[in-house]
Amino acid sequence: MTNASRPDPRRVFARLTRATCLLLPALMPSWNFFDWIAPSPRIEYALTASPDGPVEQWHAYRPPPARVGLLAMLASLFWNPHRNETLFVVACADRLVELPNDHDAEELFSRIAGELAPTRATGWLRLRLVFVHRDGDSLVHETRYLSEPRELAPQSGGMQT
Repeated sequence: MTNASRPDPRRVFARLTRATCLLLPALMPSWNFFDWIAPSPRIEYALTASPDGPVEQWHAYRPPPARVGLLAMLASLFWNPHRNETLFVVACADRLVELPNDHDAEELFSRIAGELAPTRATGWLRLRLVFVHRDGDSLVHETRYLSEPRELAPQSGGMQT
C-alpha cells in the first residue's frame, strides 16, 4: 500500500474526536434542564359508596417500591414503560395543581379507573394531590387538589361517561 492511499492518522483522529463530541451529549445528558426542584405530588384515590359518602381510606396511586433489586434496576435503564407512564401521570398532576384543567383531570381519572378495572371496583372515585414537605423536624402533608367524585362504571370498573 502506498502513502497516497493510506488515510492520514491526524484526519482520522480528528473525525473520531468530532463524532465522539457529537455523540457524547446523547449518551451523557446534561441535567441542567431542571428549572427548580420542588416537591412532587403524591396521587391518592378513594372509593366511596355514594357521591357524598365519607372517605374511609385514601390509597396511594403507584407507590414506589420499597426495594428494587440490582437486576431490575439495571433492566429498567433500558426498558421501563411503567415508570415512564408514571412520570407522565405525575406531570399531569403537577399541571393540574399549577393550572387546573379538564384534560389533566380526565387523564388521571381514566388511568386510575383503568387500573381499578380488573378488581371490578364500583362506587365513586375521588382523587387528591398531596404535597409533602419538611417543616423543621416534622413532615407536613398539604392537599392542593381534591376532586369531585366520579362514578365508576358498574360492570367494567371503568369511568362512567
